[in-house]
Amino acid sequence: MIYFATAVLATSVALIVALAGRLVPARPRAVDRRLSELEQRVSEQDAQLERHRRQERAARLGALVERLGGGLAKGDRTAARHLLSHAGYRYPNALAIYWGARLGLMASLGVAGLLVTPMLGGGVVGAMLVAVWGAVLGWVAPTLYVGKRARARQKEIQRALPDALDLLVVCVEAGLALNQALVRVSDEIKHLSRLTGEELMAVNLEIRAGVPRDEALRGLGERTGIPDVRSLVAMLIQTDRFGTSVAQALRVHSDTVRTKRRQRAEEAAAKTTIKLIFPLVLFVLPALFVVILGPALITIYRTLNEFVR
Repeated sequence: MIYFATAVLATSVALIVALAGRLVPARPRAVDRRLSELEQRVSEQDAQLERHRRQERAARLGALVERLGGGLAKGDRTAARHLLSHAGYRYPNALAIYWGARLGLMASLGVAGLLVTPMLGGGVVGAMLVAVWGAVLGWVAPTLYVGKRARARQKEIQRALPDALDLLVVCVEAGLALNQALVRVSDEIKHLSRLTGEELMAVNLEIRAGVPRDEALRGLGERTGIPDVRSLVAMLIQTDRFGTSVAQALRVHSDTVRTKRRQRAEEAAAKTTIKLIFPLVLFVLPALFVVILGPALITIYRTLNEFVR
């Protein structure tokens, strides 16, 4: 009887709560929408404020690194400038930031190795060795990173160059001038290679700004550092200077570049046989020896044990 009364009481309380919830007027939908908009606006403001703080910290760090490497950047650093240009770092203070990063990483890693090694139980000689290795790594790491980025950019541009030349041939043979053909190709090639489109667009912007076309084309060859692009630039300048057919010259050069790309692919395919030797010797052949010779060795071992007994 007590359990029945408790169940009835609990059911009555639940029904009363549900009825009260139905009778209380719900909050209007417009109020909910307004509150959600306010919450979204607050979250966007917080994200924007955090982004602004990160930008300020990055700007202060960049200014510090630039000030640190400003002395080395004042000298004639043609190789470093070309390397940064090939990697896509073309703003005015890129060279100062590059040298500042090298000096800063060298000092910070050297000091960190000198301080952390004794805490880990290393001696004075070990701390000095770690500091020297850290300093060398800090000095070399920015160069390796920039060089890797430059090679990746050059590889992408070189891979997309034959297709860009084919589009350029089509545009020129359709009656467009070379400048308009470069504009059209820069717009179309972005779907295949963003870097190639940006480089051609930079040439168009320089020509529009009043730079002579031959200088703008030479700048393209210097920025990319690719031999095929430099030969293309030399061909276009020579064709423009002597007044020969641009379409015919572009078609011949396009066939040459495409043949070079096929030959590079064939060369890479031929190198795979040599490159597969080391994985085969180190990983595949030991596993094969274990699978093939393992049962035979076990049988021989058991036979010898029985013979000894």
